[in-house]
Amino acid sequence: MSFARRLLVLFAALIAVSVPSAAIAAPPSGNATASRLVTGLQGGLGSTFGPDGALYVTETAVGRITRVDPQTGATTTYASGLPKPVIGLGGAMDIAFLGHTAYVLVTLVSPDVGGSNVDGIYRIDGPHSFTVVADIGQFAINHPPATPFDVPSGLQYALQPYRGGFLVTDGHHNRVYRVTLDGKVTQLIAFGNIVPTGLAVRGNTIYMAEAGPVPHLPENGKVVSFGPKSAAVTEVASGSPLLVDVEFGRGRTLYALSQGVGSGGPPGSPALPDTGALVKVNSDGAFTVVTDGLNRPASLEFIGTTAYVVTLGGEIWKIDGVSGPPYGVAR
Repeated sequence: MSFARRLLVLFAALIAVSVPSAAIAAPPSGNATASRLVTGLQGGLGSTFGPDGALYVTETAVGRITRVDPQTGATTTYASGLPKPVIGLGGAMDIAFLGHTAYVLVTLVSPDVGGSNVDGIYRIDGPHSFTVVADIGQFAINHPPATPFDVPSGLQYALQPYRGGFLVTDGHHNRVYRVTLDGKVTQLIAFGNIVPTGLAVRGNTIYMAEAGPVPHLPENGKVVSFGPKSAAVTEVASGSPLLVDVEFGRGRTLYALSQGVGSGGPPGSPALPDTGALVKVNSDGAFTVVTDGLNRPASLEFIGTTAYVVTLGGEIWKIDGVSGPPYGVAR
């Protein structure tokens, strides 16, 4: 089975399978406590906090953006009508705000996978209206990567505001794009087969999570850093399987989100249920588990010492008491 097909099967299986979680996940150490805030989302994946302090989440299965009150868990529809998945994976992958305007990353909806829409960044103009501001899929087709691929338009995964525009990871083409609001797409940096996922920015330094290739061994789950003109990355930490996001908590403390432990099944098998974890980056390049037992988490956000984790099964978990001394990873 090709790498791209394995990746597609993996994420499709994760989105399609929802395994009930316990209401309270006991952390292995420290004072962090996790409680379920929201259930019933349709393929929860990307998330961000908006200018109003609410959490905004992409529901990939139904092409919807949902606004979530971070205290009560009350949900309302912010926008709908975005392209839905064509092959069981894709659609609205991630969301970010520039000022008061929301932008959504959409992938795997273009003609090369049987769709009829654009893979790229969509500006939300209203509850039922949007405008494509950048066609990333066409750029990927016109500028194929050096690594092997099966989907010409790629699989764009994470959207990160950056210098008035955005950074976008491509987990299939193994690279990061820089995208401006006038639609210009350029390749910022390319990698080997490491499966780049989540992004965070602090100053001039970009931090990125790596899921690692199948079978997603712990040693291949890494957080790395690089600059806007870097030709190579610097390893920040490694040792947690299938990392899907990276975010700064309070101060300069850096955290990552592990989707979970490989099941040992055939290529494309999802991680074992309830084996995901929120981990903290240590100054020695290792990770410390903050909370484990998470059920296939997908994205991570912070307010102060509280983490919010969105799962592929459609839940949002609120993890209180996440804190620790800042480590010297910021540049």
